[in-house]
Amino acid sequence: MGVEIKGEIEKVNGKELSYNEFVDRYLAKNQPVVLTGLMDNWRACKDWVIDDDAPNLHFFSTHFGKSKVQEYPEYVAYRTPLFFSDDWLNLYLDHHRMHKNPDVYQESNEICCSDYRFVYMGAKGSWTPLHADVFRSYSWSANICGKKKWVFLSPSQCHLVYDRNMKNTVYNIFDDVSETQFPGFKKAIWLECIQNQNEIIFVPSGWYHQVHNLEDTISINHNWFNAYNLSWVWDLLLRDYREAKEYIEDIKDICDDFEGVCQRNLAANTGMNFTDFLIFLARFFLANVVQLYGQHGNNEIANCKSSKMTQQLAVNLASIQEIVHRMRSIEGVQGNDRFLDMKKILNDPKFVKQCSDMGRIYSMIHEQQQQESRNRDAEEVLAADFMECCSSSVCTLDDFVKFVDFILAKFGNF
Repeated sequence: MGVEIKGEIEKVNGKELSYNEFVDRYLAKNQPVVLTGLMDNWRACKDWVIDDDAPNLHFFSTHFGKSKVQEYPEYVAYRTPLFFSDDWLNLYLDHHRMHKNPDVYQESNEICCSDYRFVYMGAKGSWTPLHADVFRSYSWSANICGKKKWVFLSPSQCHLVYDRNMKNTVYNIFDDVSETQFPGFKKAIWLECIQNQNEIIFVPSGWYHQVHNLEDTISINHNWFNAYNLSWVWDLLLRDYREAKEYIEDIKDICDDFEGVCQRNLAANTGMNFTDFLIFLARFFLANVVQLYGQHGNNEIANCKSSKMTQQLAVNLASIQEIVHRMRSIEGVQGNDRFLDMKKILNDPKFVKQCSDMGRIYSMIHEQQQQESRNRDAEEVLAADFMECCSSSVCTLDDFVKFVDFILAKFGNF
C-alpha cells in the first residue's frame, strides 16, 4: 500500500518575515513551514560540525562526555528565534514544577526538573515513527547538520491513521499497513519536505509526522505552547482523562478515591493532570494581567490604547477565559476544594520572576521599550486594588472562573 504525497511544506526566508506575519500565516492558522536564515552566529553551528558538514562527535565527547544532567548553563549553543519565544511551557518550567507527586517528589529530581528543550542526534538511516507531539504542543526543530525527510498529515485527517477502535496509530507509514486493521489509511493525503542544514521546521499542533534522517544529523528542538494552541492541550488532557477513567472503571465501586486515582494516572501518562493545568492557567492569567497593569496603570486600563503588546495580552487572556469555562463543565475538575490558592501564587517569588521574564520576552517580540515610569515591578502591580478579590475564597475552579470574568469585565472594551 503506497503513501500518497500531495504537496510540499512551504519554505520561507525568516529574515523577510515579521513576527506578526508569522503569527497570522502559521501560528494562528496552525500551518507548518520551513524557515531559513535564522541560525546565523549560533555557536552550535560552529562547534558541533566539522569541515565536511558531519557531526563533530569528538567535541561532544571532550566537552560533555561526563555529563549526566544539564550542567552547562554558561555554554550558549543557540538563541531561540523570535518567532518561537512566546513559549509558555518552558517559561513555566523554568520557574515551577508541572506536577508534584508527594510520594516521589524531590526538588532536584531529574524528572521534576525536566523541560521540553532537546538536542537530537541521529545516524543516517535512523527514523522517528509516526506521532503527534507531547501535549499536542507546537514544536520547532533546527538542523545543525545533516538532512531530514519529513512526512506530515493534517489534523483534519489524523483519524485515518488510527485502528478500528481508535486506540492505536500506524507505526511506520512506509510499511505494508493492514487495510483490515487501519481501514482509513489509504485515504490519507500527506505532505512532505526535505529539511537541510541550517533550516528550522515549525510543526503545528496535532500534525502527525514521521521523520527520516537522510544523513547523520544533529538538531535542536523545542516543544512549546501558548495562547494560540492552548485549546489543543486541554482537548488532549480531556481525552486522556476519559481513557484513563475508562480503563479502571471496574474498580470504581471499591475505590475510596477513584477520582484521585484517575488524576494520578493522567499525570503519569500525559505529564500533567487537571489540577496541574488549572494552576498553570492561573499563573499565566495573573502574569498577563501584571503585564497589562505594568503597561497602562490601574487608572487607564479600561481605555488603554491597542498597541501590539496590548493586543497580544488580550489574545492571551481571552484564550485562558475560554479554556476555564470549558473546564468548568467537566466532572473531574469540580469539587476539589482549596486546590487553587491564589494568594499563595501571588506571594510566590518564583511567580514574580516568571512575570519579569514574560515582560522581557514580550517587550522583545513587540520591539517595545519598557519605560521606567510605566514598568513597575511585579510586586507593585500585584498590590493594585483589583487583587483584593484574590482572597482565600478564590480556591476552586468556580471561584477562579468568576475571578477571570470579573477581571475581564473590569477591563471593559479592552
